[in-house]
Amino acid sequence: MRSHMKIVLAAVLLALIANLAMAAAPAKKHTTTTTHHKKATTTTKATKKATTTTKASAKATTTKATTTTKPTTKATTTTAKPTATPKMGQTAVILSATDYCIFLPPKYGGDIAANEDRAVAFCTKPNLPGAPNAQVLPAGFIKSSHYVVNNQKGYVQITGRIDRSKYGLSSKDGGGQYDLRAPVGSKMNGYNAFVQLTEPDAQIFCIRACMTKTDCPVNKSTYGCEKVLGGDYS
Repeated sequence: MRSHMKIVLAAVLLALIANLAMAAAPAKKHTTTTTHHKKATTTTKATKKATTTTKASAKATTTKATTTTKPTTKATTTTAKPTATPKMGQTAVILSATDYCIFLPPKYGGDIAANEDRAVAFCTKPNLPGAPNAQVLPAGFIKSSHYVVNNQKGYVQITGRIDRSKYGLSSKDGGGQYDLRAPVGSKMNGYNAFVQLTEPDAQIFCIRACMTKTDCPVNKSTYGCEKVLGGDYS
């Protein structure tokens, strides 16, 4: 009996000691850390497509350079428009034995007497001073010329021979006289009067320019050069 009691007591005592020991020990706190891992999800949604569309609002204009060369077989004749011809001059000059002018029909082969109202100035050289728009004598028309100056009376004179064929003058043309009255509008630069006779049949000519009109006789037109003005016709 006692032995049994001792065992029970001993068991109780051990249980008590165990409980006390347990009560004296610090209680451990269980800390539970729960980490919820959120998935970092980065979602990039291309809501709008970056679309750059360049529309050519202005339509490009394309010019095609088309050169078409057609062979031309027809001969093209271009007629030039007529231009105004300067009026033939009617002012003559006598400057020297080689530089002077006389009057002739305006057209080749013209009759001397028939052109008394239309004759124009022809000079031995082009553009002689004092003879505007004068024509130039055909080469070889003047065969010889003799120049005379009379300072006392104030006139100059030229006489000589011509080759009528160089201007188509007729051998049957007995000639005629030109002076201030005819050709109309004619004059001798630097002088107050002039008289000229041309004789295609005899192939001679004479001209005198005068300061005094009476020194240039105009009332003997049918007498011819040798009787009206005299001079040398060699």
